[in-house]
Parts: sequence; structure tokens; C-alpha cells
Amino acid sequence: MTYEAGSYDVIVVGAGHAGVEAGLASARLGAKTLMITINLDMVAFMPCNPSVGGPAKGIVVREIDALGGEMGKNIDKTHIQMRMLNTGKGPAVRALRAQADKFTYQHEMKKTLENEPNLTLIQGMVEQLIVEEGECKGVITQTGAVYSSKTVVITTGTFLRGEIILGELKYSSGPNNQQPSIKLSEHLQELGFDLVRFKTGTPPRVNSHSIDYSKTEIQPGDDVPRAFSYETTKYITDQLPCWLTYTNEETHTLIDNNLHRSPMYSGMIKGTGPRYCPSIEDKVVRFNDKPRHQIFLEPEGRNTQEVYVQGLSTSLPEDVQQKILRTIPGLENVQMMRAGYAIEYDAIVPTQLWPTLETKKVKNLYTAGQINGTSGYEEAAGQGLMAGMNAGLKSLDKEEVILSRSDAYIGVLIDDLVTKGTNEPYRLLTSRAEYRLLLRHDNADLRLTELGHKVGLIREERYKKFLVKKQAIEEEKKRLQSIIIKPTSEVQELIKSQGGSELKDGIRASDLLKRPEMTYEHIQKLVPAEGTLDPDVTEQVEIQIKYEGYIEKSLQQVDRLKKMENKKIPENIDYDAINGLASEAKQKLKEVRPLSIAQASRISGVNPADISILLVYLEQGRIARISAE
Repeated sequence: MTYEAGSYDVIVVGAGHAGVEAGLASARLGAKTLMITINLDMVAFMPCNPSVGGPAKGIVVREIDALGGEMGKNIDKTHIQMRMLNTGKGPAVRALRAQADKFTYQHEMKKTLENEPNLTLIQGMVEQLIVEEGECKGVITQTGAVYSSKTVVITTGTFLRGEIILGELKYSSGPNNQQPSIKLSEHLQELGFDLVRFKTGTPPRVNSHSIDYSKTEIQPGDDVPRAFSYETTKYITDQLPCWLTYTNEETHTLIDNNLHRSPMYSGMIKGTGPRYCPSIEDKVVRFNDKPRHQIFLEPEGRNTQEVYVQGLSTSLPEDVQQKILRTIPGLENVQMMRAGYAIEYDAIVPTQLWPTLETKKVKNLYTAGQINGTSGYEEAAGQGLMAGMNAGLKSLDKEEVILSRSDAYIGVLIDDLVTKGTNEPYRLLTSRAEYRLLLRHDNADLRLTELGHKVGLIREERYKKFLVKKQAIEEEKKRLQSIIIKPTSEVQELIKSQGGSELKDGIRASDLLKRPEMTYEHIQKLVPAEGTLDPDVTEQVEIQIKYEGYIEKSLQQVDRLKKMENKKIPENIDYDAINGLASEAKQKLKEVRPLSIAQASRISGVNPADISILLVYLEQGRIARISAE
């Protein structure tokens, strides 16, 4: 029996890291939003590493914040440690990483959802979509509740037909022994979606009281206050350390001797695992020349003794895991509280999506997060924000938003998924972004706040503060470009003390700052600014002036790309009618259905010759239309 349970603008299925961003984005845009999740106690749960950020991922969290999302604010309120990574390298690869108090993170995010005026959060299991004439009109739950809506966003994470594998044991389950979603997966196949089977895993958790920390190396957080969100003003100062130890020859021998009991090598695991987060057994086999591997001991929160053994992801049997742990310095007498496990789950082939994250097969249906073949909380949250934003905008009859590869790492992520697809759980890396000098941790607000405000996710008060900051940066750059520093004894002494060559003549302050040995603080000593400038402003001034040449080159590349992006491809184009296109190119173009020449050029199997033919065909079509007129 079914019953009418309510009508909404947007329904979000799932409340993991993608779901919470999707629900909050659509609700904050003014769309009446319903979020349905299997278990309300698992909202924004961290089944794997209790951390947020890191290389590329940390920049995504900043981008989410600059667009009006929640992840950055939530981790700023609930972290136990924060560190800036790659500080010795250039600004393009610097990234913030925070260790989370996983339980407080969940509770704070749930509280945020419950207090959002336009959002209704309920517990339930969605088993079916209401699809009429190729359009999604709502969902039906296990209990027969029928919820109608204008748009639906599916963010089911690793729950779709989930199976946990631990040694010889295999059973149907979502992460952390939660109820899996089986019927929805079968329903998506019935609707004609291509699904793939992926795998991910977690390490054991151990009791902190049973660790001998004297045999490990302390990894403290930064002394300098850090934050992901541009709105954070209160900083957590009582940080907890993490600890570093290593595997050794004894560990590796034990793993080698038990490979026959590993589900990865016995054939029990069929799904493809993440390349950049391999299990310990995979690391020992693939990198057998390495005498040791890093193991980080990371507290799971302030009010628990559970410690996450980062670097020891495994699905080996429980008894073997216990023995492995006790070969590691500091863990000789450790008590394992939870065994590591692998989880297999269904994901949809992401080339079945438009760049808005709406599915091509079913209108008004969006998907986001691990269901799209990604790994990581940050990748999920970035997609969730965009899918929720677009589902909300569409339900309100407003224009949807697509981020380009030069706008954000989120743009790189989504373009890679919908254009190239993925044959393994996808992880963002700085190397995936061709414009990474433009997509930095420090400038996410300058790149995206304007868009967040235009869409309606950035409040007026925050936007005004942003404009003040932007103006201050421009004014200080102009000031440094207008001042000539003369080669006085004071100037020469300062330059010499930094290992630079003396001035022969006067030089613009901005040009002196371009020297590698000089910093903004040095220039300030010579030509102080009036009043005190915010550190965020001075950081931007220094980076923009120092890297001006490189940034200019990147911007020229972006302009060339935009010309290609502006060459639109009609949605109803018949690729079979284009003479000269290679058969592989036709097949791939029909599958992806790119929206522009730029997107077409990024499809694997579409060559430059195919792009030239396509350009000629489109140009001829345009000429034909003009002649007909």
C-alpha cells in the first residue's frame, strides 16, 4: 500500500557528505527541500578517515565555502587538529588538512540541517523513483510513502547493494554495518542506467590506552590559527596531536604469508579499488622494494579512545589484522576495537550525466558523490553542492550553473567524470588540473564568491566584506606599482641580508617584490602602507605580484579554452551524418554528447582530426542556416 506523504520542490536521497550539501544548497536557494536518509544517526558520518582536506581536496573545501556550502564551516567548529601542507612549496599546491572529531562533526551538521527553515529531514529507505515519460516526479519509500517533487538528487554513497568483506566473511551491508540500499540499485538498472562495481576499504581502529606513544613520532597541528571557511572568526586552539610510526620487514612477511587469505587475492572481491588509497596488502605486493610504509595514528575524537590506523586499510581476516598491528612499533600490545574491512558497492557510469549532474536518461534526476564513481568526502561534498544548487535552480525555473575547469577544482572533478568517465574510484589530484596556478587555496573566494552571491547562496553582508577585501588588494598592488625604491644604504643592506644582488638604480616596489628572496614584509619595512592591512590581503598582493608572469600565461590559456567552450554543439546533432569522423569518435561522442567543442576535445578516443572535422561541420551548418535566411 502506498500513501501520499507530501510534495516538495527538491528531494535529496541520502545524508552523507554529498547529501547534506545538496539539501542545504537547494533549501537556501528557496526551494522547499526534503532529505530522506536510511538512518538519522548517520548524517554526515565519516566511515573512513576522520579528516577533511589535504592536497587538492582542501582547495575543494575552500571552494565549497566560497560558493556558500557548509563543509568548511562545520570542520572549523569541530576539528581536533589543523595543518597547512606543502608550506615549503609554491602557493598552487598548498592545502589545508584538518583532523575531525567525527562524532561532533556529525552532530553539528545534523543540527545545521534541522535548523534550516526550508529543509525537512526524515528517516526512510527510498526504493523507487516515480518516472513518467522520462521525467522524475518523486520517490517511493520502503513503507509506501509517496513524495512528489520537481527534482530529485540521489546521493547514496557506498550503500547501493553494499557488501562488507572481511577475510572469508562476506555479507550484505552499508558502511559501518548499516542497512544497505538494494532495491533502489535494481530500480536504477531497470530504468536503463549502466552500473559498475567499485570497492573501498578502511583500516582497524585501536584503543589509545593500549598504544606506547614513546615509540612513535608526534605530529602536532600548526601553531598559527587556521580555518577553511572565510567566515570563521573563532579558532580552536587546544589541538590533539597525531602520531607517526612505520611498518617493517616482520609486518611485510606476515602479510605475504597470509595473502592466500586476502579477499583481494582470493577472488572474493570483484569491485575495482581506489588506486591512490591502496590496502596494506596491495602496498606490500606492489612496492615490495620498500622496507617500510608510514602509519599515522589519528584520534577519532575528544571523547573516545578509538584511534584510526591511517595507512593500514585492509580486508585480511580479523586474526591476521591483530597480528599485523602488533608488529608495528608502539602497537606491540595494542587492543583492536574494530577490524578493518572492504566494502563493495554499485556506482553509475558518470558519462550518463550532463555537466549539471542531471542524468541524460531521466530528466530532473541528479546524482552526486560516490554513486558517481568518486572517493573522498570532499569530492562528494563538491558534487553535492553543485547537484543541489542545480536541482534547486531548476525547480525554481532559474538557469543552472556549470563550473569550468578554469573556475574551480570542482569544475575539473565534474568535467573529468562526465567527459572521460572513470574505471576506478576517482580521486582529485593537483596534477589533474591544467590551471592549478589559478586554482589555489588562497584565492577560492576571489574565484567563486561572485557566483555564490549571484546564485543566492552568499549573503549580502558577507559579499560586502568580500568586495572590501578585493578593493584593498587592488589598491595595495597599485601603490606598490607606483612607488620607486631608490638604492639607499638601508635598501642595499636589506637586499644583501637576504642574499640578493644590490640595486644599480631605482626600482618599482612591485618589481623588487618579484625577486625570490624578497617578501611583502621586506617591502613594508622600506615603504610602509598607511594603516594595517589584513593578512589575507597582503598574501594576495604578494602572490599576485610575484607570480604575475605565470598567472598571465595561465589566463591566456583560459581565454583560448573559453573560445572552444563558446563553440556550442547542438544537443540533437547526428554524429553518424558527419563524414570523416572515426567510428570510435562517433561512438564516444554519441555516448558523452558533449555540449561544446572544448568538452568534445577532452573525450578519450576523440582525436584532433575528429575535432577539425566537427568544427568544419558546425561551421557549414551555420553558413547553411545564414544562406537559408
